[in-house]
Amino acid sequence: MGNNLFDMTGKVAVVTGAGANGGVGHAIALALAHYGADIAVADIDDQGAATTAEEVKALGRNVLVSHCDISKPQEVENLFKEVDRHFGRVDILVNVPFAFPSRVRPHELALEDWHKTFQVSLTGYFLCAQQAIRRMLAQGSGGCILNIGSIAGASALGRGNFPYSCAKAGVHQMTRELAVEYAQQGIRVNAILPCQILTPGLKNQFKADPELERSMMPRMLAGIPLGRLLEAEDFIGPAVFLCSDASRAVTGVLLPVDGGNLAMNAGGSFSWYRA
Repeated sequence: MGNNLFDMTGKVAVVTGAGANGGVGHAIALALAHYGADIAVADIDDQGAATTAEEVKALGRNVLVSHCDISKPQEVENLFKEVDRHFGRVDILVNVPFAFPSRVRPHELALEDWHKTFQVSLTGYFLCAQQAIRRMLAQGSGGCILNIGSIAGASALGRGNFPYSCAKAGVHQMTRELAVEYAQQGIRVNAILPCQILTPGLKNQFKADPELERSMMPRMLAGIPLGRLLEAEDFIGPAVFLCSDASRAVTGVLLPVDGGNLAMNAGGSFSWYRA
């Protein structure tokens, strides 16, 4: 296979949360297109999705744009029916979206916020995976699913992360279960676990409230030995690897892309103490 390990020519990738205003999904969609895949761009942000689609077209790839709230089963079903009509196959699914309610302590959390977090951040991933797997099984040629998990699902963060962390822990276990269930059919399922990412949304928050950046940044950087927040582009290499034949024997893996966060325990530090 040699130099063709990363070639995805002829493959169709469905990327949810791929709008240009979202960060990670946008970067992954363009990366898969760069390596040859045709892309179904799905998002609730119609303008952002349209921008991504134009960028995919500029790379010479076939593209479909679909409005899809992955927490709604009918919209997920409609997305994959559109993919059937437009492409006739599904080889890759990338699940990206998440919901994060207002930060409150668990005893103050509204049940509605709990449900919304899980509907988007876990159930939505399952709904998309279910639709993709049905098509991959019918095709008989395997496929791969990449879920975006989080360090929050692997290590307790506190500070109002409770529903998000629980949902992401579910994503991690779903990844492993699906990997085991469908390995014999050539369907690989893996997850990437990011730490804090400097998304367009976070950049806008910091721009609007410089004091927020001054108060939050030291706390966030204290847990990242690499010494910086991640950028969306940091996920291109890992995603291309996990979605290509370069990782054809890799399944059920939870890959931290976190600047060393999970490698450093809660009492650790990336700097020496000096009295």
